[in-house]
Amino acid sequence: MSITILAIESSCDETSAAVIRDGDILSNFIANQTVHEQYGGVVPELASRAHMQNIVPVVHAALQKAAVQAGEYVNDASVNTMLQSVNAVAFTQAPGLIGSLLVGAQFAKSLALALNVPLIGVHHMQAHVLANLIEDPRPEFPFLCLTVSGGHTQIVLCESPLSLKVIGETMDDAAGEAFDKSAKLLGLPYPGGPLIDKYAKTGDPNRFKFPEPQMPALNFSFSGLKTAILYFLQEHTAANPKFVEENLADICASIQHRIVSILLNKVKAAARTTGIDQICIAGGVSANSGLRQAFTEMGQKYKWQTFIPAFQYCTDNAAMIAITAYYKFLENDFADLGTGPTARAEF
Repeated sequence: MSITILAIESSCDETSAAVIRDGDILSNFIANQTVHEQYGGVVPELASRAHMQNIVPVVHAALQKAAVQAGEYVNDASVNTMLQSVNAVAFTQAPGLIGSLLVGAQFAKSLALALNVPLIGVHHMQAHVLANLIEDPRPEFPFLCLTVSGGHTQIVLCESPLSLKVIGETMDDAAGEAFDKSAKLLGLPYPGGPLIDKYAKTGDPNRFKFPEPQMPALNFSFSGLKTAILYFLQEHTAANPKFVEENLADICASIQHRIVSILLNKVKAAARTTGIDQICIAGGVSANSGLRQAFTEMGQKYKWQTFIPAFQYCTDNAAMIAITAYYKFLENDFADLGTGPTARAEF
C-alpha cells in the first residue's frame, strides 16, 4: 500500500505544509512572516495570527504541487484527489510557541477527523535530525547529529529513526540565540544571524579573540560568550564610536569563528567518545556557511562521513515533519485526537 502523509509545521514564525509519499517528498511550502522584523524578534501573538491566515493557502499549495509531482493535471479535482489519498496527517506537537503550535495542531486534528485518517504528533527537534534522511546521500545508523537552532543546541546519538538520544546540550543559551543577540549588539536588523554570516565572508576570523567556555562532557554554554562580546563592544566603542562601523566584517567573522569552534570541538569530542564517524548537522544554524564549511573540512581531516541537509530543510519546514511522520507511520506510532501541543518537551 502506498503511504501518503500531509504534514504541517507551525512551531514558530513559519507556516509550512508538505506531502510525502512512500518516503519521497512531493512538496514542501513555507510562508515566512515579515511582520516581526520591525520588533527585532518574534512576537508570539502576531505569529499565531499569521499562522491562521497562512495555513489554508499553504496546505492548498502543498497539495497542488504534490499533484503535479504525482503526474496529475492540476485543478480543483486533482487537489481534492490528492487530499483524499492522504493516509495520515502529521503536525508539530512540541516544542515551540504555544499559540503557533495550537494553530497547526487544531488544523491537523480537524483535517484528520474529517478524512477519518490517523493523526501523528512530531517532536520538532527530532524532525530536524531526520531532515538528513530526506535526500541522498543519507547517513547510516548509528550516526551523530549536531542540531543547532535559535532555541536549541544538542548533540544527538541516532540509533534508528525513532531511537534518538541527546548526549550533549546547551546549559543556557543556544547557538542561534548567540548569533542573533550578537547581531543585535552590532546594530544589525532582525534576523541578525544570517547577516553575521554575510559580513563574515569578507572578514578576518582571527582579528579579535573571544573566549571559549569550558563545559564538562559534551555540553555547551553561550551566555558567557554573549557577555564577553557585550563588554568587548562597550570597551571599543567608548574609545572609538565608529569602531563597529569600521570593523564590522572582522567582528562578524571573529564572532562566527568562535561560535563555530565551540560547536565543532564538542562534535569532535563526541565522535571520539562514541567511535562513530557518520556525522550530521541540522537545524536553522546549519544553514550558516561558516559552519557548513568548517564542518566539511573537519570531516575531511578526521575522515568522517559528513552530511548536511539542503538549505530548504535546515530552517523550520514541514518536509522534516513529514519524513519523521513517515517513520512513525511505519511503526503505527499515532496520536489520539485529545493530544495537545506543548511549548517544551524532552525527546
